[in-house]
Amino acid sequence: MTALAASAPGALVRAHEVRVALGGAAVLRGVSLAVEAGEVVGLLGPNGAGKSTLLRAATGLVPLTGGSVELGDAPVRALGRRAVARRVAVVQQLTEAPAALTVEELALLGRTPHLRLLERESARDRAIAREAMRRAGCLALAARALGTLSGGQRRRAFIARALAQEAPLLLLDEPTANLDVQAQAQIGALLRELAEAGTGVLVTLHDLTLAAAYCDRLVLLAEGRVVASGAPREVVTAERVARVYGDGVTVIASPLDGLPVVVPAARARERSDA
Repeated sequence: MTALAASAPGALVRAHEVRVALGGAAVLRGVSLAVEAGEVVGLLGPNGAGKSTLLRAATGLVPLTGGSVELGDAPVRALGRRAVARRVAVVQQLTEAPAALTVEELALLGRTPHLRLLERESARDRAIAREAMRRAGCLALAARALGTLSGGQRRRAFIARALAQEAPLLLLDEPTANLDVQAQAQIGALLRELAEAGTGVLVTLHDLTLAAAYCDRLVLLAEGRVVASGAPREVVTAERVARVYGDGVTVIASPLDGLPVVVPAARARERSDA
């Protein structure tokens, strides 16, 4: 199985044989993938596999040592930062903003790529920000300061800022990290809703079970290379998970829908012995 070809028609982002070296060490070793409108693509792999670096390369934040990245019909290296921000919105894993900033003020920052220097937000910009908060499920928190929010609420606020950019492509780096199960499910459902509305989503995830439940396609990285790409059932297999993550975990099929569920290997042995 291979990643969707970098020449895929209609792709919002195309990475072709991308290579990146940081501090003299190779981080990405010829990675290719593409994301189209209306799909959620999950980027998987252990720590150090190159997931976050690939997201940064997709927005031109790290220089390539080989390969290419295109956003729509243009090479990312040929685009200015404002043009990139109109094509792709990013929700980073470690998000920072002043604790006193309200959710609405944060969402309005998403309108910055559409404003001229020193231009203030219009009534239309404020309406777009409020709609972004509604879609992200945090409109009721509009007047709340970021410092008063839970982890899940804060994550939704930053997603609202990204949605306010009105970019066709959304990149998220571990949006469910350190959230409880309910908040993880809510974020997963939100990504599905965004895709159904036409947004293309590329998201890095450590939770393979969650990724299989909410993503249309998965791309598994290991040591900076694509190990597998395809539907969740094709990518998350017991053999492949053991090879990439070690033999401490394995994969079983969910009794509800047959999707792969990753569990400790000991638990799987208990089930088979029962």
